[in-house]
Amino acid sequence: MLAALTVATAVAALVLAAWCGFAAYRDQPTKDWHFMGMAVVSVMALVQLVIGIVQLARGEEPVKGTAIFVGYLIGSACCVPAAGFLSLAERTRWGSVTVAAGGVVLAVLQVRLYDIWGG
Repeated sequence: MLAALTVATAVAALVLAAWCGFAAYRDQPTKDWHFMGMAVVSVMALVQLVIGIVQLARGEEPVKGTAIFVGYLIGSACCVPAAGFLSLAERTRWGSVTVAAGGVVLAVLQVRLYDIWGG
């Protein structure tokens, strides 16, 4: 795994979580610019998914098992888009809370991916 990409994705996810958490604090639902932020973070997670699959295809092995590594890669690529879709269903401050929680979950998944790979 690329440590720099893992750190950048985790930091971007935490920035998104703080941004949406602030919107929830101000009693606002997710807005279009929040969805742009979610798109940026989701693209970063997808890039990491592709890099992880390429490294596995080249024969590199994670220290703590391939199956769990692939599961965490897929989960990290899906968690922010899933939170975004849920926030569309809940057009109140709780939609912003959902996206903030998704950002925190993605940051934790990034730390765990780094650990599983052997970092």
